[in-house]
Amino acid sequence: MQDFIKEIQVRWSDLDPNVHLRHSVYYDWGAFCRIAFLEQFNLSTEVMHRLQIGPILFREECVFRREIRLGDKVTINLQVLKAKRDYSRWTIQHTVIKNGDIVSAILTVDGAWLDTAKRKLVTPPKEVAETFVQMPTHENFQWLD
Repeated sequence: MQDFIKEIQVRWSDLDPNVHLRHSVYYDWGAFCRIAFLEQFNLSTEVMHRLQIGPILFREECVFRREIRLGDKVTINLQVLKAKRDYSRWTIQHTVIKNGDIVSAILTVDGAWLDTAKRKLVTPPKEVAETFVQMPTHENFQWLD
């Protein structure tokens, strides 16, 4: 698939006392991007509710490279970095870019699928795999065994 990129608007409320982006905003942007991808590729919150599944994160890490300030033009993408072949476990990486070409942060999340009725990890239904195969893959993508 082609890149999946979302434009982000930096809001005044996103800034900290140092007048740059609060650290927690990067994590919010990552969640926004992942959910936007799932929604666009037929795995909406309504579908997940019907299937009684939802994504769950085990780890979320952000490496901050360059500060973001009010007025910067910001985009975020997503790429699958690792996955089990049934997509029951996965690692997604986001790159936050400011002003067209400056890498501001790299956000990496490890996740899986939760059966929302049983509250247990599950192998997801086919709808999940059908969505995840459409996700861009990182140049260092690897299958998990």
